[in-house]
Amino acid sequence: MLLTALEFLGLVAFAASGALAAVRARLDVFGVVVVGLTTALGGGVIRDVLLGIHPPTTLRNWPYLAVCAATALVVFTFHPQVARLRRGVLLADALGLGVFATAGTTIALNAGATVYAACLIGMTTGIGGGAVRDLLLREIPLVLRKEIYAVAALAGSVLVAVGHSLQLPEGPVTVVSAAGVVAIRMIALWRHWNAPVARPPE
Repeated sequence: MLLTALEFLGLVAFAASGALAAVRARLDVFGVVVVGLTTALGGGVIRDVLLGIHPPTTLRNWPYLAVCAATALVVFTFHPQVARLRRGVLLADALGLGVFATAGTTIALNAGATVYAACLIGMTTGIGGGAVRDLLLREIPLVLRKEIYAVAALAGSVLVAVGHSLQLPEGPVTVVSAAGVVAIRMIALWRHWNAPVARPPE
């Protein structure tokens, strides 16, 4: 139940961040809902396609779509108030990243993927929806820019894989690993940590 609750919290967080980005890009209500859905569900769809799960889990269960669409509509209606909650939105996005990266790794391991593949699939689950969101909005994906984002997701995936290899309880390992992702992401934002960027040619 705890993992399910965290998963839906992650869906709400990603749907809200995607919808808010769509509002800023001046999309109409349909576009806001589409971008919100894509941001929230994109990573899970990519994960299931890589694992051969057809149709993807999030497209077989209507509550996933309903929660994401409702979140996007709420953001569309109250976007001035949501935009003022910048720290809350960043925290929610970090929580979504942690939940999806670690849950994606756990699902991949349970599906028989190797540890190496599971870590990459977990990271992709966490960052995939956001990357598709940025492409839809004609922006360079956040994960390809200087912010510490994909690295945090990969760290959480590795922690899950280590716990799996040590045969530790799945639930607590996933929760602790997700918390680690959130901590890395928020500390990076607080301390303004960035990945190195190449110097422009002279």
